[in-house]
Amino acid sequence: MRMNAFTLNTSAFPLTDDQFFQLCQDNENLRFERNANGDLVIMAPTGGETGQRNFELYIDLGIWNRQTKLGVAFDSSTGFKLPNGADRSPDVAWISIERWNALTAEQKQRFLPLCPDFVIELRSQSDRLDTLRYKMQEYRENGTRLGWLIDPVSQRVEIYRLRGEFKLLQQPESLSGEDVLPGFSLTLDRIW
Repeated sequence: MRMNAFTLNTSAFPLTDDQFFQLCQDNENLRFERNANGDLVIMAPTGGETGQRNFELYIDLGIWNRQTKLGVAFDSSTGFKLPNGADRSPDVAWISIERWNALTAEQKQRFLPLCPDFVIELRSQSDRLDTLRYKMQEYRENGTRLGWLIDPVSQRVEIYRLRGEFKLLQQPESLSGEDVLPGFSLTLDRIW
């Protein structure tokens, strides 16, 4: 199995938020994240199947969001500065329109200084499940109200909720946005 991410300890040369943002802008063909310790995580681009599945997720959430106008949806290139100091880029993210409107124009141009209300992490063949689970826990601990870890490899979905509730579903046909994304339902036949 090939490595999908490389973590670089940056304690000897910590990056400020501005430096990290500029590093990402100067290297737009690479995907970076930072963990809560400030270590730099360099991620490989996705393969064709994962890219296609991600696109299907964007379409479904995007159509629902355009119809309801309840929030703003983001792709995997969007950076979020979490309250714990980590900079993360979930595969799919969404925040309520109230939270979006509360941001300044400058904040909207940079990595968003908040944790998304909703996130999806889509496991690719090369992703380590424990790494993705750690990120889902981190999102929840920083305020994500609903998160889905979708694993096409095993056809399982792990559902994370803010209140600490966790649910594992085996081969579900669809997922509900619950009270976070009212009326949203994701059919998984195009993902499996």
